[in-house]
Amino acid sequence: MSTNAKTRTDEVHARLRADILGGRFAPGERLKFTPLCQAYDASVGLIREVLSRLAEQGLVLANPQAGFQVTPISIDDLLDLTRTRTDIECLALRRGVERSDTAWRSQLVATHFILAETPRRDASAPTRVTPAWEAAHAKFHYTLLAGCGSPRLYAIATALRDSACLYRRWSEVIDPSDAARDPAQEHATIFQHAIDGDADSAVAALAAHIELTTTLIVASRTPSEAECGVRGDLSD
Repeated sequence: MSTNAKTRTDEVHARLRADILGGRFAPGERLKFTPLCQAYDASVGLIREVLSRLAEQGLVLANPQAGFQVTPISIDDLLDLTRTRTDIECLALRRGVERSDTAWRSQLVATHFILAETPRRDASAPTRVTPAWEAAHAKFHYTLLAGCGSPRLYAIATALRDSACLYRRWSEVIDPSDAARDPAQEHATIFQHAIDGDADSAVAALAAHIELTTTLIVASRTPSEAECGVRGDLSD
């Protein structure tokens, strides 16, 4: 693939990913080639490649009969994802704190500073998190995981984080004023324990941070919906 073609693919990928996470396409919605080609001024081949990349990140499902669709979301899947993420991300963080080399600590200080200094909400659209904060947030969490020293463990952990993007965005819509949580304090607590070399406390803080998102989403559903694991329609 030429440099120009790769740049174009990356551009369309970033736009479509942002549109999925921003709610332009609903969970479970079919993604048809003709409208996508028109919307993103792209060929069928390019759109197919972008959708395949999004499928690898857990944001899109590929079905041989039905084609591509935005990944449906459900309470059952969320609970399973949360348990798995907690296990894997906490293992990665524990290893990072125990290894705690200078390069990792320095990167952690830098990424947390940027995250803390970046505005989280868009004043003109309070239900939306700013793209700059989203990028800083991802970088901070990826840095937390990168200290584990295992490329395989890091790859698994980051793939799970990518799969949680739709749920994380949904939790942000549920609580647009951040009344139910203090993300800045949550990140500061994880960061401080990690820098202090307190693996047990860092892991406990990360687990609580991950699980709170799930708690907010489950609490927003009726008891019958939560028990049944409703798929697809979590956007009412």
